This record gives sequence, structure tokens and C-alpha cells, in this order.
Amino acid sequence: MRRRQLLQGVTAAGTAAVAGCLSRLRNGSGSNVVLDPPADRQFDSEELPYPAHGQSLPAFSLPNPLSGETVATEELDETLVVTGFFATCPAECVQLVGQLVGVQRGTIERDIADAVRFLAITFDPERDDARALQEYAERMDVALDAGNWEFLRPEDAADAERVVDERLGITFERVGAEESPRVEGYDFKHLSLTFLVNPDGYVERAYRTEQPDAKQVLSDVETVVEQTS
Repeated sequence: MRRRQLLQGVTAAGTAAVAGCLSRLRNGSGSNVVLDPPADRQFDSEELPYPAHGQSLPAFSLPNPLSGETVATEELDETLVVTGFFATCPAECVQLVGQLVGVQRGTIERDIADAVRFLAITFDPERDDARALQEYAERMDVALDAGNWEFLRPEDAADAERVVDERLGITFERVGAEESPRVEGYDFKHLSLTFLVNPDGYVERAYRTEQPDAKQVLSDVETVVEQTS
């Protein structure tokens, strides 16, 4: 697929546009983001195969099987933390979601939970039904009662590929047990990627790691919340 090919060495520019002028910014810079570009970045945002600093996060709408409601990013006005995962992942996703749970705890402790929403999108809708996601939330100690964490589930594998892989650039590939015996049945090779998005839909950070630093992410989240409230 196009984005997977890009990750193998081909660069591309542009993402789907999301309306917004970041009218809430207090710094008066005219920029559509709060945070400066990452100090250690090696490529401009336009050279990356996923939305990055200063670019619009492509809009999407997906159901939350735990609440029975559909979440549409264009209707949200909070700071967003967006990632992809699958509940039976034995390693990478455990670390990734575990770090984001730490960020969620920090938003509660710092009394900014109402201004932040976490969107965790499964790319394994075949197995990750409401029951599996509820059990996963309990296992990972997600504070669902805080009201700022959404588990989102595409309708089917094709929808997951369209939203998670092709639109967000969180590439994944299903592989059989013979290729990856870690999980019974099938597994996924996938990119670990998390977006921090300001209330007007622009990417402040794209953390390309399976273990983002929870303290740094929380600091970034808090800065965006303060500057856009």
C-alpha cells in the first residue's frame, strides 16, 4: 500500500485538511501549532509518510463499542492523543498503551482531564470486540471512569486499513502464526506511532516509538492545553 511503500523509502507531502485557524492560540505567532518543531527531528513534516508537526490530522469517525457512541474528530474540541494498537499484542502495544495510561493519570492529577481526549484505535476489529476491549482496559488500568479515554473499533479489517494505515500512516500488516508465533492464530507487524493534536486538528507531535516518555508527553499535552484554553 502507498503509505507502507513510503515507510520503505519513498516520501510524500500533504494530508487531508481539517478546517481550523487555531484562534485559541495565545502566542500571537500566527502559527497553527503551539510547540516548536522537535529538536531532534531529522526530516521536515512534508517528507514523512504520516501527519507530523504543523500538519492536519485527517478527520475520521469511528464507533466506541464500550459506550455505543460514534466519535468524529471533526466534532471534538479537546487536545487529542491518538494511537493505534491491538489488544492481543504481546509486547509493543503493551508498552505503548502503558505509557499513555501514565499520561492519562497525569491529566487527572493535574486537573486537565476534561481538556484532553485519548483515542486508541484497534486495527484488529475481528478480535477486539466490546468484551475484549473492556477486559483490555481493566488489564491495562485505563481509567474509563475519567471520561476522556475512547477505545475505537473500525467496522471491519478494510475499514481499519483505510483509517489507521492509509489515512493516519500507522502501518500494519497481518501475518500468520508461521511468520510470527508470538500470538495464537495471527499477529501484526506494525508501526508504533502516537499523535498529539491540538483542538483545531493540527499535529503538535508524532511520537514514533513503542515507548514514548510519559513525562515528556504529559508536559507537551499540558503546554498545548494551557496555550489553547
